[in-house]
Amino acid sequence: MWGKLFKLLLVLIVIGAIGLVGFAYLGDLDPVLERVTEPVELELSG
Repeated sequence: MWGKLFKLLLVLIVIGAIGLVGFAYLGDLDPVLERVTEPVELELSG
């Protein structure tokens, strides 16, 4: 009984690890790029 449960748990862990690695390589993990502009006021005392 415990042997079958352990094998099932091991198989689920292996499948989860394969899925995680597959998603990391094939998933769309590119960051969304957008330009941000903000005016900056400089105080020049002379």
